[in-house]
Amino acid sequence: MTSPTPTRRSALTRTLAAAALTTLMAGAPGALWAQAGGKPITVGLPIAQSGPAGVADHADYLKGAQLAVKEINAAGGVKGRPIELKVVDIDIMTPEGTQAAMRKLADAKVQAIASPFTIIPIPAMEAVANYKAPYLHGNTSIASLDHVRKNPKKFGHVFQIDPAETFYGAGFPIFLEQLQASGAWKPVNNKVHIVTEQLAYTQVITKSAEETFKKRGKYEVVKVTQIQFPVQDWGPVLQDIKKTGAGVLMINHWVAAELAAFAKQFSANPLPGALVYLQYGPSQPEFLTLAGPAAEGFVWGTVYGAYADKQGQAFRDKYKAEYLAKGGVMGMVYAAGGYDTVQLLAKAWAQAEPEKFDAVNDVIRKMTYRGVAGFYRFDNAQQAPLHYPLETPKLEDGIAHLFFQVQGGAHRIIAPDALKEVGFKSAPWMK
Repeated sequence: MTSPTPTRRSALTRTLAAAALTTLMAGAPGALWAQAGGKPITVGLPIAQSGPAGVADHADYLKGAQLAVKEINAAGGVKGRPIELKVVDIDIMTPEGTQAAMRKLADAKVQAIASPFTIIPIPAMEAVANYKAPYLHGNTSIASLDHVRKNPKKFGHVFQIDPAETFYGAGFPIFLEQLQASGAWKPVNNKVHIVTEQLAYTQVITKSAEETFKKRGKYEVVKVTQIQFPVQDWGPVLQDIKKTGAGVLMINHWVAAELAAFAKQFSANPLPGALVYLQYGPSQPEFLTLAGPAAEGFVWGTVYGAYADKQGQAFRDKYKAEYLAKGGVMGMVYAAGGYDTVQLLAKAWAQAEPEKFDAVNDVIRKMTYRGVAGFYRFDNAQQAPLHYPLETPKLEDGIAHLFFQVQGGAHRIIAPDALKEVGFKSAPWMK
């Protein structure tokens, strides 16, 4: 992937997230693990604290990890040893910046590396190829999975905590079919217009969506509009959308600030009747803050996120009490990822000494764990959990592909049926 250029909107995103991260780190010292004694077990976290995108996600991840550390250490740690976090800054947009951060953690001799994501994942993997501590990441990348599958000896210590981005494309057509079959939505036509960013991540999703739409035959992709990060003006895209007149719009972009700008501009001059899907980006806290009332009615999805079932809601409540007592929005994805990853590592260390990397990796490879974002298992060639429903038909055997809709100013799960909080509601421009 190429390195994007910052925008005013991304600068605002950076400012908001960096402020939150500064607050987090100020409360991070030894008080969090004072309850436990013994030699600390250190988890290295490469966390982006500046940059044009991704900072809010990384701040969410750090908060989730800190919450897990607080709970584990309050209960006595792992065999009497406290867990601590070593945070280093990372430039997720360049291979050089990515590798520098990963090498710092290897040099610090951490017992594990836990990462939300990097934009260019392979250099991160290569940087720690010889340092065999478990490396758990949320890159959402088929390239990362293929790298592990093809090089099991070299990358046997690398585990992806979420399914690959290809499932965004493969899962969306099925969601539409199921939504239409439920009677909750009647499309104005069967045409789909995809707007996609020119990054490897989004291009993979678009290709997968096109292939799945064609294979299933229910809807037709009539146009693909390419955009280049940063999107300075959505005007030309909106004009293009109006000309096509598709009943389904798939905005395949992941930067929350820019999707918020799209939501505002589209809501002011919408395409009547269209179902509008925004890929992933609304999961980031700033989307609701920046979009405001204009966010109402938009649908978005994530192949990995915090459930709203009993376990997931308990986590959400704890997270909000810990970090959002004075207001704010919880990110729907990586807050859960940071929490689950640390909890999973603690379970593994309870069975194998943290310094014995091969033994710990073997435990992770064989273990199963039900977290707040679904069911983790790594006993496959890619060392990643299964996508529900496309890789496993059983909810409690994988990570669910979640679809949300903004209703009443909040993100509410509308699919899959087994996890939904509310039903789909027609957006203001659909009535």
